[in-house]
Amino acid sequence: MMRALLLLTPLLALAGCSSNWGWYVVNPSTPKGWLNLKFLLSGIGYTVQLSATAICISVVVGLLVALPGLSARKWPRRISRTYVELVRAVPILVLILWVYYGLPQITGLSLSVFWAGVIALALSDSAFQAEIFRAGIQSIARGQYEAAYSVSLNYRDTMRYVILPQAIRRILPALGNQLVYMLKMSSLVSVIGMQELTRKANELVVSEYRPLEIYTVLVLEYLVLILIVSAGVRWLERRLKTDERA
Repeated sequence: MMRALLLLTPLLALAGCSSNWGWYVVNPSTPKGWLNLKFLLSGIGYTVQLSATAICISVVVGLLVALPGLSARKWPRRISRTYVELVRAVPILVLILWVYYGLPQITGLSLSVFWAGVIALALSDSAFQAEIFRAGIQSIARGQYEAAYSVSLNYRDTMRYVILPQAIRRILPALGNQLVYMLKMSSLVSVIGMQELTRKANELVVSEYRPLEIYTVLVLEYLVLILIVSAGVRWLERRLKTDERA
């Protein structure tokens, strides 16, 4: 949070030269500006929690969908392909609204805003995760399977100990991209009232009537988050490459 504020300081100083801009509304040197910044930054926790939960679920579901798509039998492949095509065809905003308003009527279950957002984001992303896993697993040489079978490993152990560790190393950049995508798409959950970054900004705009300044801070918040995630993914890539050489 403090790094984000440090990034804001030069921008606020520069923008203060214009009489048409009201950067006082997010100026940390004034009591009101500091309170407004704290209000905006309070949505970071919800955004991270929502995105992290959704990406974990989508990775698991995506893997479970990808494995039947690699089957030698026709029907498992068709089921996997049908799931991927149907889910990818639905816009994520429409899916969020359907899960929040429609799913409780069908199932009789009451969903909180958080879990409705998680389910919608995870469901939408799982189709892309399935394709990423399918491509990664198919990139592994056939000899790896034969070597695993030669030491009496069954299909599950072959996937767990031989194929998936190699595939994950290859698809890690794509998985990192999906996490970045998830962080950005989490802003759409604001339409159902989730108190994440975008919702906080929208509420502050309504009370302060300074959209340019407030949404600029919002852009910087997402920028900092995504840069941190990208740096973390690159570090993990280097770490895995080092372990592989060792």
